[in-house]
Amino acid sequence: MAKIIDITELCLRDAHQSLLATRMAFEDMVPACADIDQAGYWSVECWGGATFDACIRFLNEDPWERLRKFRQLLPNSRLQMLLRGQNLLGYRHYEDSVVDRFVDKAASNGMDVFRVFDALNDIRNIRHSVNAVRRNGKHAQGTICYTISPLHTTETFIDMAEQLVELGCDSICLKDMAALLKPQPAYDIVKGIKQRCGDSVRIHVHTHATTGVTLVSLMKAIEAGADGVDTAISSLSLGPGHNPTESLVEMLEGTGYEARLNKDCLRRIKNHFSTIRPRYQAFMSNIHGVETDIFDSQIPGGMISNMESQLKQQKAEDRLEEVMIEVPRVREDAGFPPLVTPSSQIVGTQAVFNVLMGRYKVMSNEFADLMLGYYGKAPGERDPAVLALATQHAHKEAITERPADLLHPEWDNLQTAAMALPGNDGSEEDVLTYAMFPQVAAAFFETRELGPKNLGVDPQAAAVKTSQPGVEPSAPRTPVTYDVKLNGRSHRVSVTPISE
Repeated sequence: MAKIIDITELCLRDAHQSLLATRMAFEDMVPACADIDQAGYWSVECWGGATFDACIRFLNEDPWERLRKFRQLLPNSRLQMLLRGQNLLGYRHYEDSVVDRFVDKAASNGMDVFRVFDALNDIRNIRHSVNAVRRNGKHAQGTICYTISPLHTTETFIDMAEQLVELGCDSICLKDMAALLKPQPAYDIVKGIKQRCGDSVRIHVHTHATTGVTLVSLMKAIEAGADGVDTAISSLSLGPGHNPTESLVEMLEGTGYEARLNKDCLRRIKNHFSTIRPRYQAFMSNIHGVETDIFDSQIPGGMISNMESQLKQQKAEDRLEEVMIEVPRVREDAGFPPLVTPSSQIVGTQAVFNVLMGRYKVMSNEFADLMLGYYGKAPGERDPAVLALATQHAHKEAITERPADLLHPEWDNLQTAAMALPGNDGSEEDVLTYAMFPQVAAAFFETRELGPKNLGVDPQAAAVKTSQPGVEPSAPRTPVTYDVKLNGRSHRVSVTPISE
């Protein structure tokens, strides 16, 4: 009898985040939900990552209401989200009681599966979120961020999986956010986890399609014992996105493995998003095919486009190659962190600063904190000279304890500040929205009553508009503000992140 391979569908979250800058309006997802609910997926990822930010920043949409509506529209499905551990959905660490309240509210509003990760693979930054998920009786999926460096070996990933199992995680996710996972490592890691932790440990594999090799990697992971894989419906797949759901289904035929998905449902889901995707042309990634250079630079495709944008703003587009060479050097200086939100933004921005202004002549507060341990423990040793510069810049010493242990209780202050804002509805959900993105939330509360925006446009109308002289299509992303010091003066700069 064929082994059933569970499929997590990504079209409602990571697929459009990766391809369309997270701009897809909820109303454009609704018509596909009935078929998604009946297709036979193990879970449907629909929340987390950058969707929360994009909802309030660009779409004038309450992300909590989106979750509640998904719960109504997908009654037979496990709803799944991506949670950044102690960072939740923001770009800083939150005190434990805020983590508790966020998980509690996500669970009560309909979330079933919490995929919890930390940008540095620091187990200490995952533990509290996992405990909160389990306390709510929900599925805690502990996550390993896959990356390549002299320090990251098959054994180190297996060791982390063992720690996640000991933590009480219900399943393990091997998360490859940059399409770096080649077939043989995929096989070796999954096989090693099964041998170390037991066949009963559920393993899911998440990978992007950018490098063109990862559909094979999914097959090898399945052969090694993976229980589930992530895919995206074909009309929202490939490029910097993910491997197509239908291709995975067909690939398994005759192999002894089977994804029991309803092909009629898949066809209708595909057709729906085929009609929707062109409406978001202005937000589409510039990566359309395969980018194998990522294996050498280890820079995710979305991170490259982010750096291009930063350099263009400084009229320094011709220096991209220098920045791409600098990123691995900065990453090594910082102890080889995986490049995923928020470490990807922090390392990438510092590399741009280094190229434009001289190595570490300008340092962001966030990079200093990364060097000093305020985001967690890096996989390797940090460069002593850069560490000294970070200490001088930040006027504080490096730490070795869990960063959240240094935070004071903050819920009461967050609640007071949120409740004072015009348009706040008095709910804990609104307090949490404010906690994630204070400035953006304040603007959103005031305009919420106007209702959601749909940024999709008719392709023909867009073609007419962009054919006008001097008018170019744009693909704005969610900016993050950094405070930097140059020649003793403080400056505030905004850069565009690539989120997971």
